[in-house]
Amino acid sequence: MSRDQGKRRNTAPEHVVVCPLGRVPYAEAWALQQRLQARLIAAKRREPPEPLPHVMLLVEHPPVYTLGKNGNAAHLLLSEAALAERGATFFHIDRGGDITFHGPGQLVGYPILDLDRFFTDIHRYLRELEEVVIQTCADEGLTAGRVEGRTGVWVGPDARGPERKICAMGIRCSRWVTMHGFALNLNTDLSYFSHIVPCGIADRGVTSLARELGRPVDEAAVRTRLIAHFARRFQARTTVLDPAGTHDFLAHYLEAEPAGS
Repeated sequence: MSRDQGKRRNTAPEHVVVCPLGRVPYAEAWALQQRLQARLIAAKRREPPEPLPHVMLLVEHPPVYTLGKNGNAAHLLLSEAALAERGATFFHIDRGGDITFHGPGQLVGYPILDLDRFFTDIHRYLRELEEVVIQTCADEGLTAGRVEGRTGVWVGPDARGPERKICAMGIRCSRWVTMHGFALNLNTDLSYFSHIVPCGIADRGVTSLARELGRPVDEAAVRTRLIAHFARRFQARTTVLDPAGTHDFLAHYLEAEPAGS
């Protein structure tokens, strides 16, 4: 590890453009992440580097199971026919981690960040994302935290039972530019998790803000609080776009994509 690895590169706040996309099919969001990552990598390799902002996509997906590149396919407990009956799809993807579920009532964040402009430390990056979620849960009156050796955000152990995961995480990083991210269960239908071994962990359960609080949560309010915590933890300046602004921004951002992307 170099002496300055893990230290913040710049003192001025980095600019992160937050793009709320609403409900998006998984394949579409995955392809968009790949394009954004390639664009940011190409921009940083130019001489002089092209000063593009970072991007964070906030989405919700129709029911889908995703398996990380080193995950165990046996952790999906449904056949293709059973998947179709549940209206769910399945993707084997290029992030770390094992299997998880995405679906309605979940806040999914995909930060496309050039960590060269923050800090070059993947472990710190994951811990910072966890802290964003932990503080967001605290705003809702829920105490959440970490479990040693297990990525993500957890609730418990407490009187209601052992540790249960409220937010799954898995990332991919190329030339210090990130993609994929976190999935925070808000009003999620947790029955979908009964058809997998979530994140490959058989001895712990999954929960949501709604289950822990005993009431539905205001998803827009949670999203706003999460963005604020993200800005503070990453010492970033955020611009949050509306749907029309997101469409225009992404079109402009990608208009000079690298060849072959």
